[in-house]
Formats: sequence, C-alpha cells, structure tokens
Amino acid sequence: MTESTYRIQGATGEWEVVIGLEVHAQVTTNAKLFSGAATAFGAEPNTQVSLVDAAMPGMLPVPNMECIRQAVRTGMAIDAQINKWSRFDRKNYFYADLPQGYQISQLYHPLVGEGAIEISLDEKNPDGPTKSIGVERIHVEQDAGKLMHDQHPTRSYVDLNRSGVALMEIVSRPDMRSPAEAGAYLRKLRAILRYVGSCDGNMEEGSMRADVNVSVRKVGDEFGTRTETKNVNSVRFVMAAIEYEAKRQVAVLEDGGKIVQETRLFNVESGTTRSMRSKEDAHDYRYFPDPDLLPLELTDAFLEECRASLPELPDAKRRRYEALGLTAYNAGVLTAEVETARWFDGLLDALDGTSAKPAQAANWVAAELFGALNRLGKDITESPVSPAQAAELLALVADGTLSGSLSKQVFEIMLETGDGPSKIVEERGLKQTSDTGAIEAVIAEVLEKNPNQLGQYRAGKEALFGFFVGQTMKAMGGKANPAVVNDLLKRALAG
Repeated sequence: MTESTYRIQGATGEWEVVIGLEVHAQVTTNAKLFSGAATAFGAEPNTQVSLVDAAMPGMLPVPNMECIRQAVRTGMAIDAQINKWSRFDRKNYFYADLPQGYQISQLYHPLVGEGAIEISLDEKNPDGPTKSIGVERIHVEQDAGKLMHDQHPTRSYVDLNRSGVALMEIVSRPDMRSPAEAGAYLRKLRAILRYVGSCDGNMEEGSMRADVNVSVRKVGDEFGTRTETKNVNSVRFVMAAIEYEAKRQVAVLEDGGKIVQETRLFNVESGTTRSMRSKEDAHDYRYFPDPDLLPLELTDAFLEECRASLPELPDAKRRRYEALGLTAYNAGVLTAEVETARWFDGLLDALDGTSAKPAQAANWVAAELFGALNRLGKDITESPVSPAQAAELLALVADGTLSGSLSKQVFEIMLETGDGPSKIVEERGLKQTSDTGAIEAVIAEVLEKNPNQLGQYRAGKEALFGFFVGQTMKAMGGKANPAVVNDLLKRALAG
C-alpha cells in the first residue's frame, strides 16, 4: 500500500486531509423496502405512495426480502462480514418529507459488517500501486420524501414517491487521504454495485449519492473535528467538495478558530460548501428497536443462494483479460463499466474459433469502436455494430481478407447501414488481393512513372521505400496485401 502525498500547504506548514464517505445507494427493486409501492424514477409526484409510506394509522411495515438479498450480495462482493442476525431501529427526527416522524434504519446491528474495497492509485495502470479502503458497515434503511420549493411562490410541496424506497448506506472507514483517493473509491464502489446489479449507480437521478466527511490534521496528529457535506451526487463534485472543505478548515485553524462539527451543503456552481445545521450525534436521534419489525434471521441456504448469484466482479474480470494478453490499461478501460465488459465478453465469445487475438480485439474496441461511438454521441449499449459483427470484421482482417485500411472502410459502412462485413466486402468488392501478377504489374507502372525517385532510391535514399509502397497501395485502391506489396517492391527496386 502506498501512502498519499497529497498535502495542503498552510502558513504554519503542511496539513493532511482525512476523508470518509457514507454512500447512499438505492437498491434495485421494483417495490419499496416495507411496502409494495413502485420505485420507478420520474413518476408524477405522489403517484407511488402506499398507505405504509404515508404513515397512515395502523399500517405496519413488511420487509421486502429482495432488498435484503441485494444488500447481502453487495456485502459479499466486497468480502464483508454478513450478519445472520440483524435488527431494524427507529431513528427519530421530524421533517416535512418524513410522514412517520422517524426513519426505519439499522444502527446497533447492521445487516453487513466490515469489508474492504481495493482501489488503484493510478488510473492508467490498474496493476500499479493500490490501497485498501475499509468499509465499516452496510445497513439497510428507508429513504425520505422530497420537498419541492419551485412549484409555488410562497409554499413548499411534498413529493412522497421516494418515501420508503430502500437504501443501502455504505459507510467507509476514514482511510482516504486525498480527493483522488475518494474519487477512485467512489468509482470502484459504483462499478461493483453495477456489476452486482444491486444499484444502477445513476448519481444524476439520485440513486447513488455521498455524504462526505472531512477533517484536517498536521501529519501524524490525532484526527481533527470533521464536517459532513450532504448529498453530493457526482464523483467530480465529491472531489471538489473535499478540496474546498479541507482548505477552508486549514484557513480557520490557522486563523486561530475551531472547526465545528456540523452538516454542510455543496454548491456546484461556486464549488464551495456552506453550513446547513449543527451535526447531531446518535443519541440525539433516540434510536431504539422498531417494535413493528422482528429481527432478520438469515438461513445458510439463503446466503448460499446469494453467493452463487454473484457475477464475475471487476477485478477478477480485469485479471482474466490480462491473462488473455490485453494490456493492463485496456483491461482496466474495458472493465470500468459493466455494459462495456458485457459487450467485450460477447465479442470474445464470437471470436472463438477464429484467428483473431483478444489483444487485437481490445485495441480495436478502444480505438475504432469507442472513437465511432463518441463521434455518434452513443454509448456502447446503443452501438450500431453488434459483438458478432465486430468479431466477423476482425476475423476478416486476421485471415488476410481485409487490410487495415480496408477494414476501416468496411467499419464505416457497417455503422451507416447495419450490414455485416462479409456482405459489404462481397457486394462492394473490397476484398484484399494477394495476386502477385496483378501487384507486380502495378509496381512496374509506379516505377515507370517515378524515374527520379527510383534513381534516388537506388543511389542510397532508402527512405523513399515508403513512397513506393504508398503509390502502389493508392493505385490498387488499398486492396493489395501490404505484406505482398512490400516483398515484391523490394525485389523490383533491387532491379
């Protein structure tokens, strides 16, 4: 493990930042944690609210076991302790979007205990230095509703669609020491959640957001007083909030002030944080066991089913790709997003039995496919070219049917028409030729038309060889086999 060298330079010397993240991840389920109400994003306000969510008298919560299953699978994905016995608690506070006057959460006996997430400290080299970030716990809780302040000039409205939606709160240890480490942790956690399928990781829609705990200290000193910046909804904003808040705290301390334990908000436009309220401690919420819910007791069979359902995770997939000959960088790029990894897995399956190599396929995806998708403004799930069609194209290059330049032409036509490469090659006569007689005839014409360059080459200016290759390929419309052209040109130029 490599220690961070990130420091804030103050008037009195260097300061170190200490960071912990509490990530709220919405569980991927069709129903809420304790009711059957729907969870779809974007519904009209207050159209996905059951009597339980609205806290009508006499309504009792019933746990949705799919929510529990997804949280357990997430815990297993980070090698965390799974607690077979856990309990729900009531966290008591009043807010207009919390109809019950309390939130059902877990404090004393969470569903998932300690685990860890390994992060790479160099994005360009996933096999380089790493650091293990401890995860203290994952507990399951219900979300609150949402206040809407822009619907009326003098009133605020309440939308309870989110009330009761299942959340996993994933609480890290204060193990991060720079904005970059926090960004790497958040990206890695998001990737794991999306691979597992327990959260879609859509931070813009609020299904994943982070509370950012920041304190500063002189290197080696005890932890300082922390602040918590609530509900930050992008990796970039998390990193910006940390940088601003750490510098603010250093300035306060060096000016003789004290850091107050408080909750703050991040302004995305100004890149600053501001005070929201003083930070409460656990006892302020008067936690106690929820009397309407029995403790959760998980069976061995349930845990075995959860473990068996886990997919190949990002690190394991990256190592498998590297074993196939991919560079560490390409393997990291192709496993960063689950949709990309699935597409590439489909390509590898389709390449089986052909002479195309996985490393060549990875280079093509990273350069040609990603470049085309970026140009078209599409992501890989919208690719006009399927994995099977891409495999067919790469196989035609590998067996000599297409040259590199011809394959680019065919690929562009595939993007435009959706046709397969073999059909395009056949219909448009784009097949590469290795006919030595035809190539020799063209070479003879090229040498005859360029007597000056021929004389210079034979006089020792060997750099002109590339000129003759280019002229020959141009004359043959790029359809000549480059290896054959090179061989025949060398003979003809030797004269």
